[in-house]
Amino acid sequence: MTAKILIVEDEPAIRELLALNLRHAGFEPVLAPDAAAARREIDAALPDLVILDWMLPDQPGVEISRRLRADVRTRHLPVIMLTARSAESDKLGGFEAGADDYVTKPFSPRELVARVRALLRRRAPEASDEPIEVAGLRLEPQTFRVIAGGQALRMGPTEFRLLHYLMRNLDRVLSRSKLLDGVWGDHVFIEERTVDVHIRRLRLALQPSGHDRLVETVRGGGYRFLPQ
Repeated sequence: MTAKILIVEDEPAIRELLALNLRHAGFEPVLAPDAAAARREIDAALPDLVILDWMLPDQPGVEISRRLRADVRTRHLPVIMLTARSAESDKLGGFEAGADDYVTKPFSPRELVARVRALLRRRAPEASDEPIEVAGLRLEPQTFRVIAGGQALRMGPTEFRLLHYLMRNLDRVLSRSKLLDGVWGDHVFIEERTVDVHIRRLRLALQPSGHDRLVETVRGGGYRFLPQ
């Protein structure tokens, strides 16, 4: 599952440099030149992480970060503040506004990509593109393959995303609404019972290897992927 990275930066050259490096690293960059455009993108579909410039033409990045933290929908959205302001007081201000990381200009694109990966691992593990293996079942996000016993299992893209989300939240009970937000996106409005249909399809896809037993129904709670 490709992580969507929202880049909020008013300088076109920096914006395109970030987009190029993130795309090469396997991410999906979304570009916004100012706060208004960023709000439209976030309202349309919640990204997995935001790279946020401090100095924007219509609103300071720190104010955007505060608003994100004050909104229940975006409260846990990972934010990297990108700015030329390198004073300790500025860094403290960025963190106090809710930023998870702080990168000063000029910056190394490779280092920034590494920070994006690290922050996604900490704050949004389901968005990571690193392979994950549980009880002999290996899921590879970059190649969209699920392998068990040396054999590839066939499944649809929605079942793949559902399995990825379940495996990244190992042994946690996930409600249908949580699965809808995590797999389909919080901007998609469909019936919660749709989850049940795709859980059945996922179990059928996992049957050949016997891993369907790891997808547990929790009465009154939702679903859980067992560690063994």
